[in-house]
Amino acid sequence: MGIVPLWGFQLAIAIALAFLWRLNKALVILAANISIPPMIPIILFLSHETGALWMGDDAQRISFDQDITLALVHKSFIQYLAGACTLAVVAGLTFGLITFVMLKLRRVQEARKATD
Repeated sequence: MGIVPLWGFQLAIAIALAFLWRLNKALVILAANISIPPMIPIILFLSHETGALWMGDDAQRISFDQDITLALVHKSFIQYLAGACTLAVVAGLTFGLITFVMLKLRRVQEARKATD
């Protein structure tokens, strides 16, 4: 939820979803705070670049030597929105799977220790 472009509502929505899906609220709050100031430029850049995959030939590349027009801002914003949603889903699935595997491995190790 920290990557989804719902600025100002990310944490509130994450907590509501934690109640709805009966998740650990403390872990949800911790995980939703990925958009801390040092991470924001990285998230914005990766979202913009991921959005380029959806835009095809209309993809905008970040360039500091071209004039900024309203049309350029509009295309870049649409690209960012598509990329941010895609990046949020991919990051959620990836880190969710990594966490699941790590917890399963830990449970197996604890079961082995109990039998030894």
